[in-house]
Amino acid sequence: MNYRDYILKLFLRVFILVGLILGLIYFIYEEKTVYLTLISFAIIYSIIELYQFIKRRFSAMDDFFEAVKYRDFSRWFPEDRGPKDIRFLYTGFNEVNRTIKEINRQNEAQFVYLQKILEMVDIGIVAYNLENGDVLWMNNSFKDIIDFPSFKNIRFVEKRKPDLYNSIFETYNKEPNSISIALENEKIKVLISDTIFQVNDDSFKLVVLQNIDNTLNRNESEAWKKLLSVMTHEIMNSIAPISSLADTLQRNIQFSIDDEENHPLELEDLNAGIKTIKTRSQGLLKFAKTYRSLSKVTHLNLQKVKVAELFQSIELLMAPSIKAKNIEIEFSVSSKRLELDIDVHLIEQVLINLILNARDACQNSENPLIRIKASQSQNQQIVIKIYDNGIGISKEIMENIFVPFFTSKATGSGIGLSLCKQIMLLHKGRILVNSKENEGTVFSLIF
Repeated sequence: MNYRDYILKLFLRVFILVGLILGLIYFIYEEKTVYLTLISFAIIYSIIELYQFIKRRFSAMDDFFEAVKYRDFSRWFPEDRGPKDIRFLYTGFNEVNRTIKEINRQNEAQFVYLQKILEMVDIGIVAYNLENGDVLWMNNSFKDIIDFPSFKNIRFVEKRKPDLYNSIFETYNKEPNSISIALENEKIKVLISDTIFQVNDDSFKLVVLQNIDNTLNRNESEAWKKLLSVMTHEIMNSIAPISSLADTLQRNIQFSIDDEENHPLELEDLNAGIKTIKTRSQGLLKFAKTYRSLSKVTHLNLQKVKVAELFQSIELLMAPSIKAKNIEIEFSVSSKRLELDIDVHLIEQVLINLILNARDACQNSENPLIRIKASQSQNQQIVIKIYDNGIGISKEIMENIFVPFFTSKATGSGIGLSLCKQIMLLHKGRILVNSKENEGTVFSLIF
């Protein structure tokens, strides 16, 4: 709108000037000297006023561009005096200055924020000019790793420790590379990587160092603790039902010894129970061997097994201990012909884990029930579902239940579900979960 107003005023001044010039020509032709003098002064005044009108606007723009040239965004242009079009122009200039200052403040805040983050990480970072060696930026972790005081130029390191200088600053490592560097009293292993970047006409090199000795030692210690936790968890999961089944068999035998007439010994049940204990013990041994040699975890001993037979084995193993807690457990198969090509011992371990989780979830529920159901979907996938009517899983922890070593139980190790997921992935299958708080949970094993 201001631009149109300016053009209108400029056009009006030019129109008046052209009119005066035509009047001058007319009076020259009519030879009217008095009018010639007056109109000549009017033309001169009009030219001067037009010049001032144009110059005023360009001077304001020139002042603004000069301020931009020297990054002087603190300058304030007066918005309350002068011609209206100039005041409007000054308002625009001030708005531009305010916007640029706000952008600068945000950039400075982001820079400080980034600096603080980089200072807090335990990874050493340094950036320096490739041509003159001047350090652009360096965090404290870098100085701690190389055990060196603060320096402004990398030549300082070259004079003190040439070998360290060559390893870090003279060698290019486009991909992360593990190297050993000698400090005062020891050698440490570090992971080093670097990259070159351009800022205007200057080239800089960014070097990143990470002390992996401490990380390896810490990770090794944690790995041992977690491995022991895994072994304890899985062994206990198998030993508990075996012990319960053995106790039931022993009690039946004792009843038969004490009163054979009223408690005859069912040899078929005894044989089935002992066979189940033997089978599960073999599975437990295989599981222990698998964890003893982790390289074998990807090897599956696949065999075809009917789902009904798999369920029968699990029911015989788990039902006594589950029912002892007054929890109903039901197994059902949509068709006796359903077959799976699986590592039986590992899938048994998955089912045991999920059934025990279901037991823990519903043991305090009214009429607690666990149902294990197998069926075939329309796309020929076999699905085993484990239902319970327990407390369910809250939304807050749902996303983390398959994360290794995450647990919501006070005595849990957090590896049961992650192990189940790993075993299903080895079988090229999936494990899904659907849960509602205070209603129940269903885990689906999809083959």
